[in-house]
Amino acid sequence: MDLNHIELPASTLAELYRSSLVIPTGKESQGLTQETPVPAKPKWLGNNKKNILILVSHANAIHLPDSDLDLLTSILTACKLSLEDVAILNLHPHPAFDYKQAQPLTKPAQILLFGVEPSSIGLPLSFPHFQIQPFQQTSYLFSPALSQIGTDRSLKTSLWQSLKLLFKL
Repeated sequence: MDLNHIELPASTLAELYRSSLVIPTGKESQGLTQETPVPAKPKWLGNNKKNILILVSHANAIHLPDSDLDLLTSILTACKLSLEDVAILNLHPHPAFDYKQAQPLTKPAQILLFGVEPSSIGLPLSFPHFQIQPFQQTSYLFSPALSQIGTDRSLKTSLWQSLKLLFKL
């Protein structure tokens, strides 16, 4: 037997690797400490100065594609807002994000869902596009994805009508 082929008893291996990646269950786990991984805090774009959370889902962008960001910036400008006022969160890297997590993270007064179904963030209610839906001290606005809105004038008009009501413009 050489150094590359040393065989150790199972009890010695267990002692050497007490905090391993695999957490044993049952009797063999006694005496071992289990560390629960802490989920990464979602990172958003914007400074959230007016507590407006914008939820999107894009697989190929950190936050959202440039064309969608340009459209969203023009929408925000029309609403007398800027990226300073909002938090844009891409849910694609955070599939388990729940509406309950939004409150401690961003304290939103309004949540805009662009192409994100209300049920996908755990909302226990369903509502149509462009309807302002109050729920637990937060107003929700569900809309098609920004890429769809950018190519359809009637969707832009419907969104604008809802945003005027939401932001009292």
